[in-house]
Amino acid sequence: MLPTLYIDHLVFRVEDLEPTAKFYRALLGEPTAQGKDFLVYKIGDATLFFTPSAKPSAPYNKELPGLNHLALGVHDPADLRKIEDHLNNSGLKHSGIGIDSHGGKEYIWFNDPNGFRLEFYCRPASE
Repeated sequence: MLPTLYIDHLVFRVEDLEPTAKFYRALLGEPTAQGKDFLVYKIGDATLFFTPSAKPSAPYNKELPGLNHLALGVHDPADLRKIEDHLNNSGLKHSGIGIDSHGGKEYIWFNDPNGFRLEFYCRPASE
């Protein structure tokens, strides 16, 4: 049996790092690290890396095989409302708060400049 695991990092290849950096700076604030060819954010114990792709690709499609979306969690519904306010104040388009049909939990989803689907999901701490 495997020991308890955690997600250490995720790497996203993007076509243009500049709009990606602008978007994530508006969403998450200043990056943990940034260079000419990389952008890094620490989220909990996980690290998100963004690096430019060597070749252009077809537009991202969450319905094709591959990553559908990345969900970042909060435990308090009030925090989700703060996030919604932050998205509105930052001018970032989003779904508004909705209810997940599978678990009955609140969420907000939106796409980054690369088309990657992101979600803030509220799972109460008691669960």
